[in-house]
Amino acid sequence: MVDTTFGPKGWTPERLGDQTGKTYIITGANAGAGFQAARILLKKNAKVVMLNRSAEKSEAAITGLKQEFGAKADVSFIRMDLSILDSVREAAEEVLKTVPRIDALINNAAIAQVPTRKLTVDGFESQLGTNHYGHFLLNGLLFDRIAESKGRIVVVASLGYNMGLKTIKFGDMNWDEGYGANIAYSQSKLAQMMFAYEFQDRLAAAGCADIEVFVCHPGSSATSLITTSGSRTMRFIWWLMTKTPMVQTAEQGSYPEVMCATEEALTEQRALYGPTGRLEAVGPVGKGTLNTHAHDKAVMSRLWEVSENAVGFEWKL
Repeated sequence: MVDTTFGPKGWTPERLGDQTGKTYIITGANAGAGFQAARILLKKNAKVVMLNRSAEKSEAAITGLKQEFGAKADVSFIRMDLSILDSVREAAEEVLKTVPRIDALINNAAIAQVPTRKLTVDGFESQLGTNHYGHFLLNGLLFDRIAESKGRIVVVASLGYNMGLKTIKFGDMNWDEGYGANIAYSQSKLAQMMFAYEFQDRLAAAGCADIEVFVCHPGSSATSLITTSGSRTMRFIWWLMTKTPMVQTAEQGSYPEVMCATEEALTEQRALYGPTGRLEAVGPVGKGTLNTHAHDKAVMSRLWEVSENAVGFEWKL
């Protein structure tokens, strides 16, 4: 399927106008697609606030960005560990104190293919706890600030949502039985997508037309995601894949999230944006294929309620 909305080359940062006065918050922005998204936005004079787990890596990333774009580049970071709900609460509090407007919150951070089952300090399976619950709470805590700016929320998903069970295992969300690195990752990314699509429905029902929620994925991009949390075997397989045309650069992988955060011509929210080339893993960026299990209404609604209970936060919509 080819999306010709943005021409044969798809969406590229050449479409991006001056971003002076706009503020973007990006989770997991010290490496990979999140870092490249920060680069693209800073190049256009945006303010970027990174929410990252590692202070050391964040400081190194900021040093590099200021070397590239000059000392006046408006980039900063707030420490946040998505796998710890208290850390998310503290980071959100700091954002609300120090960031007066949010034009888009890009939910980019993730862990993937964790080889053995682990629980977060809050008692959640690590991939679900980090990728979904952490972001769910963060978005809830920052929602009012985003709404004030008539901003956007961008959820960075994965084609992995098409693997595994293709639904939420409500009876055993922590995988006490049958844990697998891929199947648990798949559920965590599906949960993120379902959050976004249910969020769209709730905004529409509440008459909040000013806030837009978009879902994208980076395709098969050479980021540090699998090398950070995957098993030795998965890291080796991924290294081999990066030597083939089936993997694109981290910069190309960042295009969908920057597009979803900034592109005014993007109007269809119940969609999945990303590469439209081979297997929708690489190639020109546009609207891809969205399979119906990602927005199964009964499952989405139930997941929202389960998530509110899990993180101890009730959305006021």
